[in-house]
Amino acid sequence: MAETSSRSRLIAATIDLVRSNGYASTRVDDVCAAAGVTKGSFFHHFESKEDLAIAAAHAWNDNAVRLFADAPYMAETDPLARLLGYLRFRRQLVAGDLREWTCYAGTTIQEVHESHPAIREACTRSITVHLAHLTTLAEQVLAERPVPRLRAQSLATHIQVVLQGAFVMAKAAQDAQVAVESIDHLTRYIEMLFSRSTLKKHPR
Repeated sequence: MAETSSRSRLIAATIDLVRSNGYASTRVDDVCAAAGVTKGSFFHHFESKEDLAIAAAHAWNDNAVRLFADAPYMAETDPLARLLGYLRFRRQLVAGDLREWTCYAGTTIQEVHESHPAIREACTRSITVHLAHLTTLAEQVLAERPVPRLRAQSLATHIQVVLQGAFVMAKAAQDAQVAVESIDHLTRYIEMLFSRSTLKKHPR
C-alpha cells in the first residue's frame, strides 16, 4: 500500500510541477520533495526522470478518460446539447492556478516533441484518445444536423486546437480569462455552425 501511494504521489507531483515549470526545469529532487518521498523511493519505482514523465502521461490520460466519461454533459440526450455541454464543462474547469487546469500532455509536448520522442508519444496518446471522444460527439451532431463538407474529425481537431491554444495564451498573459473568452468564442462558433434555431431549444 505504501509503495503504491509513494508512486502515485510522485506521478501527481510530476504533473503539477511540469504544468507549473516545464519538463526541463522539473528536477527529480523537486519531484521527491513535493511528493514527500526519498530519492531511493523514486528509483525504486522509476528508472529515470523520462520514465516518470511517461508514467505521468499515462496517468493523465486515465484520469482524463474517467473525468469526461462521468461529466454532466454526457447525460444530455440531444447531440448538440451534449457538444455545447462539453464546452461549458471545459469552461468550468478553468478555475484556480494555471497549473491546476492546463494540460499536462499539451504542455509537455510543446517542450519535448523533438528531444524526447518516447515522452512525446505517451503524451500524444492522451491527446489522441480525447480527440476520439470529441470526434464521437461531433459525429453524433452531424448525423442529425449535417453541414456540407464538414468532417467530424476535422471539427473535433479544431476544438482541440482552440483549447490548447487558449491554454498557451493564458500562460503567456498569466490570466485565465484569456482561456475563458476563447472557449466562449468557440461556443458561439459551434452554435452558429449548427444554425441559430438551436439557441431557443438549448440556451446556454
